[in-house]
Amino acid sequence: MNDPRPAPEGNPWGPAETPYAGIGGDQSVRALADAFYDRIEAESPGLRAMLPRNTTTSRDKLYEFLSGWLGGPQLYLEKRGHPRLRMRHFPFSIGQAETDEWVRCMELAMDDIGVDGSLRTFLSERFQMSAHHVRNES
Repeated sequence: MNDPRPAPEGNPWGPAETPYAGIGGDQSVRALADAFYDRIEAESPGLRAMLPRNTTTSRDKLYEFLSGWLGGPQLYLEKRGHPRLRMRHFPFSIGQAETDEWVRCMELAMDDIGVDGSLRTFLSERFQMSAHHVRNES
């Protein structure tokens, strides 16, 4: 898990105390998780095939994870324990195409909720790293 706390020289995501605050808090984190899954459901059959028919629980898990990952309340950790991203994604075949598609959907979700500027640059880099962290195929 990436550490979103401020770097000693300042915040790479902008003036907010945390990326969570910068994105707009709880409602914006929920909106990002929903926008991401809306994109997958609408235009990513490969990623959609990895999900259950009803994505409500998947949406909730991403929202909870993002909340803590962005420096807000540690909802996922409190409810489900350590994220163990690689382990939890291991049942799925995740190669370069899947990581690229995941990042594409997240970029579009950030567009959908209006994430921009230094926060956008920071999150894009971190999402890229996280997506590649769960890759398990060459």
